[in-house]
Amino acid sequence: GRSLRAVTDLKKLGERQITLDCDVIQADGGTRTAAISGAWVALRVAVNKLMESGAIANDPLTAKVAAVSCGIFDGNPVLDLDYAEDSSADADANFVLIEGGQIAEVQATAEGATYDEEGLLRLLRLARIGCDRIYAAQDAAVK
Repeated sequence: GRSLRAVTDLKKLGERQITLDCDVIQADGGTRTAAISGAWVALRVAVNKLMESGAIANDPLTAKVAAVSCGIFDGNPVLDLDYAEDSSADADANFVLIEGGQIAEVQATAEGATYDEEGLLRLLRLARIGCDRIYAAQDAAVK
């Protein structure tokens, strides 16, 4: 919810509430982040319908939001860890990024080994690449 509110001008929605329910059955970093990225698509579709029906006049969404998991596996940064990588990674992180460069949320944890600031920045740069791909997929999904 927080991630989507970060890109929504609630005043433009007026006295409306949009409920997005994502059931993450088997939770790991990748499924949680996929739920956030997919929820933005659902929100975009809902807002488009409100605008098409005339229920709201102005688009309340200010940007796209996407999320990815990254980690350090065998000393290397990896985007979108699979289960085997995630379960034995030295560190993992979830990034929720807003198109245009803003950061909505970061959750990073050292698992097998600690890492330094440059390690975190390497993960952030990798997350930006992943989120750029997701923004493109989001655009394709709502066209």
